[in-house]
Amino acid sequence: MFDRLPNTLSIALTMSFLAMASVPAAHAADNGVVKGKSAYSMAETIDRLKKDVAAKGIVFFAEIDQSKLAADAGITLNPSTLLIFGNPALGSQFMTSNPVAGIDWPVRLLVIQDKKGQVWTVYNDFGYIARRHGIKNRGAAFKMASEVIASVTSSVKPK
Repeated sequence: MFDRLPNTLSIALTMSFLAMASVPAAHAADNGVVKGKSAYSMAETIDRLKKDVAAKGIVFFAEIDQSKLAADAGITLNPSTLLIFGNPALGSQFMTSNPVAGIDWPVRLLVIQDKKGQVWTVYNDFGYIARRHGIKNRGAAFKMASEVIASVTSSVKPK
């Protein structure tokens, strides 16, 4: 039973993210989700995002192909890849204000493709994360994190 748990959790998380995929482009929804359109295919979007993260000197932790995990569990899922990256010197500041904020770090950037073939980037709004964890003493750090994720995702936005 427990040997299937990691796949089940991944699929559940993926489904949760896909349910949030109706958020208007580049605006944080009431639930703190920011969704933006990509001008590129899934593969090129992921490649460009990873190159931009590397060029900024940000630590890249993982690339999780959620659609492959779903397929391995016998479930068909539109293309969905989770990128995990961050700057420990920045992200750790949030956890010193509220250790529970560690649930939102490092940064997770979801790349999905909808049924029409459009590719999207999806991430948590950092202002929302600050409010969620009641962090009021890290305004400059949250502003920096917001600027960085906006810059990273701008590398794939339509011109």
